Amino acid sequence: MPTELRKVLTQAAVSVVTFTVVLFAFSRVDWLNAFGLKETVVEDKLGEWWWELYSSDVQFVDDSTRLASVDTLFTTLCRANDIDRSFASLHLVEDEEVNAFACPGNHLVVHTALLDSCRSEAELAGVLAHELAHLTQGHVMQKLVKELGLSALITMTSGSSGTEAVGEVARVLSSTAYDRTLESEADALAVRYLLAARIDPNGLADFLLRLSAEEDLPALTEWISTHPGSVERARRIRQLSEADK
Repeated sequence: MPTELRKVLTQAAVSVVTFTVVLFAFSRVDWLNAFGLKETVVEDKLGEWWWELYSSDVQFVDDSTRLASVDTLFTTLCRANDIDRSFASLHLVEDEEVNAFACPGNHLVVHTALLDSCRSEAELAGVLAHELAHLTQGHVMQKLVKELGLSALITMTSGSSGTEAVGEVARVLSSTAYDRTLESEADALAVRYLLAARIDPNGLADFLLRLSAEEDLPALTEWISTHPGSVERARRIRQLSEADK
C-alpha cells in the first residue's frame, strides 16, 4: 500500500474513533444540570405552554367532594415526606382513559376513570406517590430531553416555536413510556413515600397487576402503556415494601 494512502486511511480511522469517543462522552453528560436548566427557564416555559394548551381542551371536575378526597391523599403524602404541598398542582379531569401523569411545571393530572378503577385508597395513593416521585426527581424533563433533545427544548423556550412544538411535548408525555431506570426509581421512591405516610405500598402492586390483566377497562389503559413492565414492577414493589418495613 502506498505511503500516502496508508497515511490518509490512518488519519481517517483516527478521526472516526475520536468522533465516536467524543459523541459517547457528550451523550453521558447531564446537560440540564450542566447548564442549570432543569428547574429554571426551560421547564418553567414548557410548563406554561403545556398547561395553556392542555387546560383549554379538557373538562375539569367541579365536584369539590371528589376533588377533596384526591387532594387529601396527595397532601398526606407530601406532608409525611417533608415535601412542600405547593410544589405541585393537582388536577382532576373528566376522562374515560385510565391515566394519571406528571407534566412540565409540576402539574399532576388524574383522570376520573383512574379513580373509578382504584378499588382502595391504597391503590390511588400508590399511583399518586409514583407520579409525585416522577415530579420530585425531575423525570419529566429527563424524558423530554431523551425523546426530543435538549436543543429542541431550548428552541421551544426561546419563543421561536409555537403550538405545534408544544403539541409534540404533549405527544411525548401522553404516549411515550419512561425508561426502566426512571420507572424503577419512581417505584422505589413511591414505596418510601407510602410507608412514611403509613399507607400499604402493596396497593400500588395490586393496581399494576389488575390493570395489566383486565381487558374491559374504559378506553385504553394509558397508565399501563406509559408505565410498562407491570408484573415485574409489582414483584419489586412487594419486595421493597417488605425490606423497608
